[in-house]
Amino acid sequence: MKKPELKWIMLLVAALALLIGGGVIAAEKRESLSIATGGTGGTYYNLGFALATGIAGQGIPAKAQTGNGSVANCNLIASGDVDIAFVQNNIADEAYNGLGVFEGHAVTNLRAIAALYPETVQVVARKAANVKDLRDTKGKIIAVGEKGSGTEVDARNILSVHNLTFDDITPIEVNFSEAAKRLQGGQADVLFITAGYPTSSIIMLMSGKECKFVDIHQEAIKKLCAKYPFYIPVSIPANTYKGQAESVNTVALMALLVSSSNLDDEVVYKFTKALWVWGHNARSGADVMAEIHEQGKNIKLETALKGVTIPLHPGAEKFYREVGLIEIK
Repeated sequence: MKKPELKWIMLLVAALALLIGGGVIAAEKRESLSIATGGTGGTYYNLGFALATGIAGQGIPAKAQTGNGSVANCNLIASGDVDIAFVQNNIADEAYNGLGVFEGHAVTNLRAIAALYPETVQVVARKAANVKDLRDTKGKIIAVGEKGSGTEVDARNILSVHNLTFDDITPIEVNFSEAAKRLQGGQADVLFITAGYPTSSIIMLMSGKECKFVDIHQEAIKKLCAKYPFYIPVSIPANTYKGQAESVNTVALMALLVSSSNLDDEVVYKFTKALWVWGHNARSGADVMAEIHEQGKNIKLETALKGVTIPLHPGAEKFYREVGLIEIK
C-alpha cells in the first residue's frame, strides 16, 4: 500500500473512532502503540526501545520514538500525538494539576500505568572549571537538559536552593549526548542529567580524567526535599563510573509510564500485563528492559505504584487489582 493511501486510511480510522467511541483509541483501530522516550544517550531512550521490543514480542505492536523529556512528553500525551510516554513523577504531578510550567493548561487526560525506577540527578563538571560546589556555578556555562525536559526543571529547582537562577548562569538546552560533547570539548562547564545510572553519556565523560561529579551538599538537599517533597535523598555508589572513587550525594525521583485517558481500557490492560507478565514463549517488557540497562533491574512489579500521585488508567488498575497490588472492592 502506498504511503499517501495509508495516511488517508489512518485519518479515516481516527475520525471513525471519534464518532463511534467518543475519542477512545481502540486496539483494533491502530497500527501500533507509540511510546515517547527521551533523547539519545539517556535512560528513557534505551529502555523505551527495549520496552517496545518486549511488548511487540507478546503480540502488542509498539513503536518507540525519541522525545525531548518529561515536560514535552506530557504535552505529547495532551495533544494525542503519542499513546504512552516516559515521564518523571514530579512532572506528571505538575502536569495533571496544572502547576509549574503547566499553570493554566493542566494535562487532565494524563493517566499513570506504572512506576519504573529511581531517576537520579547527576551533576558533572569539567575539572578545569573549578566547581567544587553548585554555589560555584554562578557565571558558568551549564547544560541544563533539553527545553521542556524534566532535567531542565530539576536544574532550576536545584539551583534555586543555592540561591541561583538561570539568569545567574549561561544555560544551554541540549540533549544528554550533546551536553557530554560540549563538556568534553570545553564549550560547557557543568551538565545536569536526570536519569537512571549508569548513563551512557556520563560513562563516556568519566572514561577520561577531565571531568568529575559535583555533590549536592546535605543542607541544599534538605531545603530541596522540604520545598519539593517528590525528591528523595540518594547517593550514587562509589565506582558506579570509571574513576569515581567516592559515593556522590544527590537526589532522585521516580520514572513513570503514563498514557492518555482516551486510550482504550482493554488496550492498556493488555499493555500493562505484557509489561509485567511473561507471555507464551516471550519475555515481558520488564524482562527485556532488565537485559538492556542496569536500571532495568530496578523495574519490579512490587514497586509499580511507588511515587504515583496522578490517577491510574482504568486498564492498568484492572491488572493491579488482579495481581493484588490494589485491594479488590
